[in-house]
Amino acid sequence: MIPWQHLGTAQIPNNGGELKLSRRGEEFSIRLSGVRGELMNSRLFNSEEALADLAYKQLQPRDGCNAVSGAEILIGGLGMGYTLATALRAADASGKVTVAELIPEVVEWNKGPLGECAGQPLKDPRTKVYLGDVADLLSNNPKAYDAILLDVDNGPEGLTQNDNNWLYSQAGLESIFATLRPEGVLAIWSAGADSMFAIRLKKARFKVSIHTVRARPGKGSRHTIFVAQKPWESTN
Repeated sequence: MIPWQHLGTAQIPNNGGELKLSRRGEEFSIRLSGVRGELMNSRLFNSEEALADLAYKQLQPRDGCNAVSGAEILIGGLGMGYTLATALRAADASGKVTVAELIPEVVEWNKGPLGECAGQPLKDPRTKVYLGDVADLLSNNPKAYDAILLDVDNGPEGLTQNDNNWLYSQAGLESIFATLRPEGVLAIWSAGADSMFAIRLKKARFKVSIHTVRARPGKGSRHTIFVAQKPWESTN
């Protein structure tokens, strides 16, 4: 068997732990210190693609145009680039996708050895990288995005950063609600089901649907995608 080759290490801010990138042939793996198993693997990306697919399917047509024509999308968490790549495939030429990534090394990995996994989405001219906390783009930024896709710290029950708790709190969800345009969509990747989080989404005035998606088509771990839509009639 081909041995794993260590490619890089990255420190998560605020003592969140250490990420390690490894390669075995054409397969890549990212692991988190102190956690058994992998955080990400380049062979297991079905649910990351579903995060973008489900959000785009929920976007509604405007003025008789294509639902995603000129859509502005925000992605929290670059990972291995699969969500970004799927969003770009669904977008048209005038669409814009901003991806916020907290860890500089993850961006560099995607520019380098990881890039081919998802087809080099960072090279797409419609892509903009924000190096920092996605929460920075969700405060005092009203009606800025048609869709917000979050794949941050394993979902509502995070692993690495207490700071991420705000994203999934009632206050954070209400801020996201204000940042979305009318009929805008919030889609959240989660490692598991969370009935209390669905209740928080509804309290924030979202229409909510919950989807179970496999890590690989038809097999692998089951992940949860929360899809929440802002009503058209909202005044905020």
